[in-house]
Amino acid sequence: DPFWIAVCLLMVALGLWARAVRWQGLLGWRLSFARTFHASNIMFMLNFLPLRLGEVARTALAARYGVPFMTAATSVLVERLIDTVFVIIVLSFALARAPQTPELASQAAALFGIGAFVGFAVLIFFARFPSSAHRLLDWGESHIPVVKRLPLRRFLNDVLVGLEPLTHWRRALHVIVWSLIAWFFSFAGYYAAQRSLQIQDIDLILNALLSVSLIAFSIAIPVTIASIGPFQAAALAGGVALGMSETDALSLGVLYHVMTFIGYSSLGVIGLIALGVSLGEVTRRPPSAEAVSVTQTPSS
Repeated sequence: DPFWIAVCLLMVALGLWARAVRWQGLLGWRLSFARTFHASNIMFMLNFLPLRLGEVARTALAARYGVPFMTAATSVLVERLIDTVFVIIVLSFALARAPQTPELASQAAALFGIGAFVGFAVLIFFARFPSSAHRLLDWGESHIPVVKRLPLRRFLNDVLVGLEPLTHWRRALHVIVWSLIAWFFSFAGYYAAQRSLQIQDIDLILNALLSVSLIAFSIAIPVTIASIGPFQAAALAGGVALGMSETDALSLGVLYHVMTFIGYSSLGVIGLIALGVSLGEVTRRPPSAEAVSVTQTPSS
C-alpha cells in the first residue's frame, strides 16, 4: 500500500528530527537546530557502514562548530544509556504480553525492566552526588582485591560526566520527553510498514514494540554492513513470537530496513551538502577522540 509506505518514510524522518532536538538539548543548545539536525543525520547514515563511524563523525562535527569535544562525546554516551534503558523496559513489557512467552519468562522480563529503571535512577543519583559513588568504589577497592585491578575509576568518571546533564531538571525533562517522542516515531514507522503489507490477525502495536526493540539490540554491535542479517533476524523473531508467519515477518523486516536505509541515506547526504563537508572529512578521527570511548548501545 503506497500510502502506508509514505507514512513509514515520514515516521523515519520525524524520528530523526526528534533525535536531533534531543541532542541539541544535551549539547546545551550550543548549536543551531539546522547544524544539529544535519550532523545527527550524517551520524545515522554512517552507522550503516562498518565500524559505525557515525558516532565519531557526529562528535567531530559538533566540535568543529565550537562545542567542546568532551561535551559532544559525553552527550552521545547519555543518549545511548537512555536508549538502552528505554529499550529494555519496552522489550520487557512486550515479552510479558506476548502470548507464547512462558509465564516464568514474562515475570523475569518484567523484573528485568524494573531493574533497568532502578539501575538508571541509581546512576543519576551518583551523578548528582559523585562523592557517594567514589566512596562506594573506595570501599570496593579496599575490601575486594580484584576490584582494585580493574580500571573502574576512569570508567566511573566518564559515566558520571556523561550523566551530569541529567541532574538538571530542565535538560533531563527535555531529553526524556524527546526520547519518548523519537521512539514513538520509530514504533509508528514499523506499524505503518505492517499496514503497508496488509498484515492481520496479530497485535500490530505489540509487534511494533517487540520487533523494534529486538532490532535495536540486534544492530547495537556492528557485525555486518548496514546490519544486514541481524536486522531481519530480529524482525523475524519478533513476528514469529506473536504468531506471524516466517515469510511475512521476514518480508516486514526487509521492508522496514529498506525504509530506514532510504530515510537515513537521503537525509545524511543532504546533511553533507548542507554542512559543506565530505565523507573523508567527517570520518577522519580527531586526535582527542582517542581519549573518549563511547559504548555502542541501542538506537533506532
